[in-house]
Amino acid sequence: MQRSQVLDLYFVDARSKLIDIAAFLDRAERAEGADDYRLRAFREALSALAAQGGGANRAERVLLAFSDPTSAPVEQADGKAATGAWRGEGK
Repeated sequence: MQRSQVLDLYFVDARSKLIDIAAFLDRAERAEGADDYRLRAFREALSALAAQGGGANRAERVLLAFSDPTSAPVEQADGKAATGAWRGEGK
C-alpha cells in the first residue's frame, strides 16, 4: 500500500484519537491530586510514541510502557479489575 493510501484511509481517525488524548491529558492535569502509576505509564507511552527512529516498533513500545516487565508469578491478584497499567516501579 502506498503511504498516501494509508493516510487517506486512517488519517482522520488517528487525528480524532490524538485530540481525545489531548483532552484527556488536559482534564487529568487540571484535576487536583498527585500523578499515579497510570498517568506515569501513559506519559511513558507517549514518549515512546513520539521517539524518533521508531520504525515499526512504536506499537510494541507503547504496549510495553503499560506492561508488567516481571516474569515471576504473583501469589494473588491485587484487585478485582484490570487497571490498564502496571502498578510497580523500576522498569
